[in-house]
Amino acid sequence: MIRLEKDGGLWIATIARPDKANSLTGAMLTELCEIAEEAAGTARALVLTGEGRVFSAGADLDEARAGLATSPLWERLSGAIHDAPILTIAALNGTLAGGAMGMALACDLRIAVPGAKFFYPVMKLGFLPQPSDPKRMAALVGPSRAKMILMAGQKVPAEEALSWGLIDRIVEDPLAEARVLAADVLGASAGHVAGIKALV
Repeated sequence: MIRLEKDGGLWIATIARPDKANSLTGAMLTELCEIAEEAAGTARALVLTGEGRVFSAGADLDEARAGLATSPLWERLSGAIHDAPILTIAALNGTLAGGAMGMALACDLRIAVPGAKFFYPVMKLGFLPQPSDPKRMAALVGPSRAKMILMAGQKVPAEEALSWGLIDRIVEDPLAEARVLAADVLGASAGHVAGIKALV
């Protein structure tokens, strides 16, 4: 289930399946894609977060075995987030794993709770990562550290992820921090927000 809150120009999409570690079904991925695509033309900022102690464990295991692990929906979602001419923030309320890493990598900012861990076990599971994820990861942390995550299967704790540049800040309440970080864009015009993002 995806819960969407619209507060003026601030949109907050919450992955709300805590009993299943916020693992994503095809229907949930489709809904996130549609939210990101609509937000691109309507919102000033889009925040992605999760309910409970895990941001997302990635694909729902049953649906992953049935083909979701290699679905083009993952790439559609990360592309929509990356290309949106607005501020996008991953407010990581807990651990982030697997294909769900792509949506966080595509965001402009990533903030996380102290105990979060980050891993992408595609080598162990026998899947390739989504096409854009390795390049976005390497742009943040460098190629060697990207290989540590993708090839050596390392689980990176929040403090190390911060020092690598995988996340930008560690805070007790990422959603509250995301609201603070979005304040300036909420007071700006859409063209101003898009213009500065394009320059960066």
